Amino acid sequence: MSIPPPTDWSRLHHAYGRATEVPGQLTALADPDPAVRHAAVSALTGNVYHQGTRWPASAHVVAPLVTLLDTPGTPDRATVLHLLHSVAVGDLTDDLLPFDPARAFAEADRIGPADEQAVIRVLFEEDDPDTESIADVADAVALRWAADAYHAVERHTASVLRRLHDPDPAVAARAAALAVWYPHLAGLPEALTTVPHDLRAARASANLALAHLPGPLTPGELAALTACLESPDPTVRLTAAVAMARRPPTALPDEALTILVHADATEVPGSVPGWSRSLRGHTARTLQHLGL
Repeated sequence: MSIPPPTDWSRLHHAYGRATEVPGQLTALADPDPAVRHAAVSALTGNVYHQGTRWPASAHVVAPLVTLLDTPGTPDRATVLHLLHSVAVGDLTDDLLPFDPARAFAEADRIGPADEQAVIRVLFEEDDPDTESIADVADAVALRWAADAYHAVERHTASVLRRLHDPDPAVAARAAALAVWYPHLAGLPEALTTVPHDLRAARASANLALAHLPGPLTPGELAALTACLESPDPTVRLTAAVAMARRPPTALPDEALTILVHADATEVPGSVPGWSRSLRGHTARTLQHLGL
């Protein structure tokens, strides 16, 4: 796959300077050699998502990443989706869900092109950078770049939504974990409820996404989660109970409460792909939400 420049990459900056090598790194994500792909992931992550910070080039990698994700022959599409999630959301945690981008990025609205250019000049072009000269706008400029990256992914959420039913459960799981950051995405609740039960990682991630959407559970969501309580997979059962507790109907079913309390009393292993919080953490947070 060849990455055509959306603009002149030499005019864009990432964490280490001009982004001239980014197209090659994007192309290398589709290389048949796993070592080449690994090196590209490492380099690209450091460039456009350096310690959680997004840069002017970050928003521009979104469209090529989506193209890779939508290409069935792309190897390691779950890794591509992980990169897309990093660019869109950075280091934000699920404590901020349901996400309100207008509130989260409000401070970025005061930033104009001159502010961005001043920050770029100080960081990359001055031999003796005067960081004090940009101290009053640097954080807001970084937030502007984060907002640009978030909204760049928003323009491709239809592709993310399609991945909820991807045959690769790791891809579907990561798609659910990313889609929930766009809570008003048309068709999202319906797509989450219909993720197949046999794709267990995907179903568990869809349950956690349902747990973090705004508002009470709809009848369709409640029916899907109730069916998950009967799953042979303990992670699917637990994440369904989490969702039912965090977006309660008129009463939490006894079966769901039993699952949560039992999980809290035992060692709950692992996490769900796409979610940084462990299953143990989701359980504890849900019981705290219930006042238990």
